[in-house]
Parts: sequence; C-alpha cells; structure tokens
Amino acid sequence: MSHPIYRVLSFEVLAPYTLRVQFDDHTEQIINFRPILTGELYKPLRDLALFNQVRIDPEVHTLVWPNGADFDPATLHDWPKHIDALTDRAQRWERALA
Repeated sequence: MSHPIYRVLSFEVLAPYTLRVQFDDHTEQIINFRPILTGELYKPLRDLALFNQVRIDPEVHTLVWPNGADFDPATLHDWPKHIDALTDRAQRWERALA
C-alpha cells in the first residue's frame, strides 16, 4: 500500500512545541507535538531548546531534530488522522517507563 509523497516546504514556531508546517501541495497543519514527546527518541524534545532546533532535512523534506528525531512527512501532512493513535501510544510508553 502506498501513500502520497509530501514534502515539507517550511515551518514556523507558533508556541512552545507547536509548529505551523507548510507542504508542497499548498496545505498546512498546525501541530502541537507536546502530547507525543515521550520515549527514547522524542522525550528529549521536551527540552524546548532542543525542540526549537528543528530543521527541514534537505533530502527527505521533513522535520528533523539534532538528536535524530523525525516524522514521516505524510504523518505530518495528515496529522489530525494520526494524533489520537500517536497520543495513545505515547501515553502507553509513559506508563511502561514509569
């Protein structure tokens, strides 16, 4: 099963952990990442100084952070479809790590 290929063109920090992300199909998403920042890869992004080091990877055109965290551009593009499952998974990881 394939899905459309989206590219992140730009982003803007709107608030702590919240970005406006613009895509190559002229759409955008406002994404609050805070509810999913857990686990080995994403929990370090709770440090706002690290979170704000987000960049666009020039090869795969998605958001990336210095610690290696990233997201599939299709997930970012369709964030409203995925946020409930991602939040549920993050909450389960938090409970498992506690």
